[in-house]
Amino acid sequence: MANFAKPENALKRAEELINVGQKQDALQSLHDLITSKRYRAWQKPLEKIMFKYVELCVDLRKGRFAKDGLIQYRIICQQVNVSSLEEVIKHFMHLSTEKAEQARTQAQALEEALDVDDLEADKRPEDLMLSYVSGEKGKDRSDREVVTPWFKFLWETYRTVLEILRNNSKLEALYAMTAHRAFQFCKQYKRTTEFRRLCEIIRNHLANLNKYRDQRDRPDLSAPESLQLYLDTRFEQLKIATELELWQEAFRSVEDIHGLMCMVKKTPKPSLMVVYYAKLTEIFWISASHLNHAYAWFKLFSLQKSFNKNLSQKDLQLIASSVVLAALSVPPYDQTRAASHLELENEKERNLRMANLIGFNLDPKIDRGDVLSRSALLSELVSKGVLSCATQEVKDLFHLLEHEFLPLDLAVKIQPLLTKISKFGGKLASASSVPEVQLSQYVPALEKLGTLRLLQQVSRVYQSMKIEHLSRMIPFYDFSVVEKIYVDAVKHNFIAMKVDHMKGVMMFGNLGVESDGFRDHLTKFAESLNKTRAMVYPPPKKASRLGEILPSLAETVDKEHKRLLARKSIIEKRKEEQERQLLEMEREEESRRLKQQKITEEAEAKRLATESEIRKKQRLLKEIEEKELEEAQQLLQDVSKKKKGKKPLLDGEKVTKQTLLDMAVHEQIKEREEREKKLTKLSKTMDHLERAKREESAPLIEAAYQQRLVEERVLHEREQQVSVSGIFRFFYSLILCAKFYFMATFDSSIISS
Repeated sequence: MANFAKPENALKRAEELINVGQKQDALQSLHDLITSKRYRAWQKPLEKIMFKYVELCVDLRKGRFAKDGLIQYRIICQQVNVSSLEEVIKHFMHLSTEKAEQARTQAQALEEALDVDDLEADKRPEDLMLSYVSGEKGKDRSDREVVTPWFKFLWETYRTVLEILRNNSKLEALYAMTAHRAFQFCKQYKRTTEFRRLCEIIRNHLANLNKYRDQRDRPDLSAPESLQLYLDTRFEQLKIATELELWQEAFRSVEDIHGLMCMVKKTPKPSLMVVYYAKLTEIFWISASHLNHAYAWFKLFSLQKSFNKNLSQKDLQLIASSVVLAALSVPPYDQTRAASHLELENEKERNLRMANLIGFNLDPKIDRGDVLSRSALLSELVSKGVLSCATQEVKDLFHLLEHEFLPLDLAVKIQPLLTKISKFGGKLASASSVPEVQLSQYVPALEKLGTLRLLQQVSRVYQSMKIEHLSRMIPFYDFSVVEKIYVDAVKHNFIAMKVDHMKGVMMFGNLGVESDGFRDHLTKFAESLNKTRAMVYPPPKKASRLGEILPSLAETVDKEHKRLLARKSIIEKRKEEQERQLLEMEREEESRRLKQQKITEEAEAKRLATESEIRKKQRLLKEIEEKELEEAQQLLQDVSKKKKGKKPLLDGEKVTKQTLLDMAVHEQIKEREEREKKLTKLSKTMDHLERAKREESAPLIEAAYQQRLVEERVLHEREQQVSVSGIFRFFYSLILCAKFYFMATFDSSIISS
């Protein structure tokens, strides 16, 4: 492991290794730097290093390295600069997505190239051999070799990022964004298995959030922003589940949303609740839970009518028609009549869950059938005015199926109404959250209801009817389908009828001994006959046996008394033994309690001592930090004075002593370099100036020199002349002096003589 004085050196070293093709070594060097304990304080160069690190991880498809590096970087910058972590993670996901898209494009191009490689042969011989041996097509092989590894890495990227960002209040927005992108990945590429795993991961994160409530930086679900992010994630999960037709996962998503609402005890916005009930209608319809489907539609209608101010009359009429038809599609009989007790309990629990999901908080002691039922829903639709908002065809159909008695013409009058209703539907312009409404989906259930109503009304009027005539009365189905419908209705005691295929006749009413009414009458008749017989022929009284018992009564009492005394002594001994055992158990329990208390007190004392030591260390560290901060502030003031009031600080950086020392050294080096540059420039300027001055003065000096020579020559000649004349005068004066001297001497000698 190489030790770098600065993080920038590690980045330079990694770029050098990349340039020579050693990406694995470059990744390892950056990984060692990031996981090192030496660089635990966030610095700006670390962000650049992380960008390069994730790029290498993506190029080499090293998901484990990426996870370790991101976890370490989260520890480094979580308390200082969370936005840096967000940028790194966004860059990581962008690179992974881009690589997956490139791989898919490459696979498509490869497949197209293989398709047009030879215009005379459909496939190459080697492709045929591969397909026969492996059983794969060319596209499957190219996907497995090119696309699948990158898709696996992209999926691993989403899992890694979600694991890093989970249950953190500072990163919950990025967590929600990542979950949405993962959902879109599953939707775009139809990854149903990964979508189920993704939902389970998010579900486990929420469970852990509720389990570990003392976690640091735990999101507060009572905060509106956090709750909205979690709800948006769950609603996006619900939408994608329904689009992928994963109905079981969609139902679990609905339960997640309901659990989240119950947890925070707040109702989401009406726009979200519209999506909630719209998806519930789809889920209940797929699961053939027609009653819950109808109640979900009723809730959806109430929300749209109350909160959607832009709802047009046409859309309202279409939604109301859907509610009425959904209610009519509910079977008119209870399907749990012949179920066992265990099945009834399970059905009751299931119905209670469904009612809570729809929004009806029922008492578990109350039977759900008394509150949520087909008859109660239909009466509520009439009283709340939902039926009046529906189309005229739906109103007529409701009136025919629920109020009219037309045993011969019911199906004939229903059929044209169903034909018209099947043409209604489409997307709602003013209710974007509601899915496309198609009333034709209710036609099969309404045809079945019309058949049941016709059979019910015919059974009240006729005792028997030919099968051919009945088949002509029901134009919806063949008689084989009608037979299945009435068998199910008879099973649930909705109608009573039989079919005699030999005679080609259907018989209505309770005609057999096995019918419930006839069986009850026979039972009551048998009970009445027994009572009458007991009154007419009372049973004979038995003779008294007291005389036989009296002789042996005293002996029996004595034996019984002795047995009771012995039993009493045994009971007292057992009581004493039990009391003794209880005392021993109490002593043992007390000793265990004292021992546990002692252990607890020792642990508490140890914990208090540890906390005291930690507080002492924290206090010392705080004092050191304060002292360093004061020194840093003093250095900051000195640097500011030197820079004439300009503070040499960078935005987003934490001001520390080391930072300011580095900045001061940097400023000194910069100032010395600037001074050296100025001196160099000045010396060059002086050099050029001196050279120019010498070049200009050279001819002048030469001219002055020549002139000086002339002047010197003249002066020399003059001085020569002056010096010669001086010598002559000097000698002349000497001669004169000598002459005078000799003359004076001569005169004195004459005088003296």
